[in-house]
Amino acid sequence: MRLTTTTIGAFPKPDYVPITDWFQGREGPDTVSPTGGYSAQMGRVKADEAEALFVRAAQEVIRDQIEAVVDIPTDGEVRRENYIHYHCRHLNGIDFETLTEKELRGGAYSASLPTITGPIGAGGHFLPHDWKAAQAFTDRPVKVTMPGPMTIADTVANTFYDDDARLGADIAAAINAELLALAEAGCTQIQIDEPVFARKPEKALAYGFENLERCFHGAPDGVTRTVHMCCGYPDKLDNPDYPKADRDAYLQIADAIEASAIQAISLEDAHRHNDLSLLERFKTTTVIFGAVAVAKSRVESVDEIRDRLRQALDHIDADRLMAAPDCGLGLLGRDLAMAKLKNLCTAAHDL
Repeated sequence: MRLTTTTIGAFPKPDYVPITDWFQGREGPDTVSPTGGYSAQMGRVKADEAEALFVRAAQEVIRDQIEAVVDIPTDGEVRRENYIHYHCRHLNGIDFETLTEKELRGGAYSASLPTITGPIGAGGHFLPHDWKAAQAFTDRPVKVTMPGPMTIADTVANTFYDDDARLGADIAAAINAELLALAEAGCTQIQIDEPVFARKPEKALAYGFENLERCFHGAPDGVTRTVHMCCGYPDKLDNPDYPKADRDAYLQIADAIEASAIQAISLEDAHRHNDLSLLERFKTTTVIFGAVAVAKSRVESVDEIRDRLRQALDHIDADRLMAAPDCGLGLLGRDLAMAKLKNLCTAAHDL
C-alpha cells in the first residue's frame, strides 16, 4: 500500500537567502521585526539579485523534497520572513510602519506587530509569480500556502475594525482574489493555514469556518482545497513545556471541517498523539496526517512511522489518508528535516 506524501510549508532556508526568519533565531514563532528585519534585509540587495537568490533557493528545497520522494512539495516558503506577514505586505489596509505591541498565541510571547489602520483589500497579485518560479523545477504539483483570515487577524494589531467577523470576511475576500489568480495560473494544490482554529475553536465555529468558505469561493474543480490546522510551534527545538492548543480542539471542530468545502485537512499527530477515533469523523474529507514531529530533534524510525500510519488506517480509508510532517520544517535545520522526510516517505510509500 502506498500513501501520498506532502510537506506543509516552511523548509530550512539556505544561508544565501537574503532574509532570515524566526527559525533562524529571531523573535517568535510567527513574526520577525516588521521594519528592522525584512525591510532592512531586502534593502541590502538589488531586486533582481534577490529574485535570483529566491529562485535558486526554491530549486534547492524542491530538489531536497524530491530526493526524499515527497509527492506534493512546496517551495519551502523561502521568500517569506514568516508565512503570515509576507502575505500581509501585499494587502491594503495594513501599516508596517505603525507597530503595536500585542500578546500572541494565548500569551506564549509578545511582539510589535503591523497595524490594521483601514479597510483590508487585495493588493497586486504575487503568489502566481512565486508558484510559477517554483513549479518550473518539477513536474510534481507544487503546493502554495496562504495564511487564513483568523490567523492573519490574530497576528496583526487592529485599530480599525470593531467586528472580528467582518474583519475576517474582508481578509477572506482578499485571500480569495489571490487564490483565484493562483488557480487561473494553473496551480492545483492550494493550502490555507488556520492554526488559530485549534487555539480558538469557539470563534472558529462562530465565524471562522464561514470566512474560510469565502477564501475558497469560486475555486475551480481542479483545485484541491486544503486547510492546515496545527497546534502551535515552540520557541525552540526540544522544548517540552511549550503551551499547545487544547488536546480536544480537533474533536470540537471535526464535524464543521467535514461539513465544509475543505477537501483535505492537515492535522498534527506526531508531537502529541490524537485519539484516532477522530479520523472516523471524516467521512469524505482527506486527512493529511502529521507523522513526524517538527519541534523534536529525535528522528522517528521508519518502523515507528509505519506503525502509526497503520493504526490510522484502522479508522480511515487508505484513499483518504496522506502522510506529512506535523507542520513546517524550518526549525529542524536541513539535515534533520531531510532525515525525517526520507523516513516518512519510506514508511508511507511501503505500508
